[in-house]
Amino acid sequence: MMKTRRVGGKPVIGILGGIGSGKSTVAREFGKLGCGVIGADQLAHALLGENAVRDEIVSLFGPEISDSSGNIDRSKLAETVFADSGKLGLLNKILHPRVLEQAEELIRQYNGQNDIIAIVLDMPLLTEVGWDKRCDRIIFVECDRQLRAERAAKKGVFDEKQQRIRENFQISLDNKAALADNIINNNSDFSELVRQIVSVFSSILD
Repeated sequence: MMKTRRVGGKPVIGILGGIGSGKSTVAREFGKLGCGVIGADQLAHALLGENAVRDEIVSLFGPEISDSSGNIDRSKLAETVFADSGKLGLLNKILHPRVLEQAEELIRQYNGQNDIIAIVLDMPLLTEVGWDKRCDRIIFVECDRQLRAERAAKKGVFDEKQQRIRENFQISLDNKAALADNIINNNSDFSELVRQIVSVFSSILD
């Protein structure tokens, strides 16, 4: 098993995988093992509620992306930007620097907490923004496309067509898998997933 490449501070574990593969589930399980988890989606969602960010986004994409309360309707926003790569780029320019800044601060905080063993980055665009280079270990969550589509649909997130559209804006899964130090298979049941996570985590701490 590959040894963790320490880059300073506590080990940083990056989670890669397709949409609906279970990356956040894997990250949560690492959290239960004593890791500090940084979820980029959660950070981005919180930013959408900030007045300055909301106003900037509405000025770019129009009031139709707001709900009746004046807040950003995330589904309408996603529908708008994933239909136009230029608009997606504009949104990323607003959100990415802020998300990465907050992630940096959380890494700093976690490095100062004795009860945190390692740090997990649950970032859908980890490789796209170059943060795979910040990781001591990269884990790819493997999951069949049909199963990923079923899980996303069950959550009411989006259908398989929307999944394909979103993944077209990301680095291919084959390339992401090739970057990984470990592959966790999430085509089976939850107990098997947890077993693999515990095994990988033990190898990271060796």
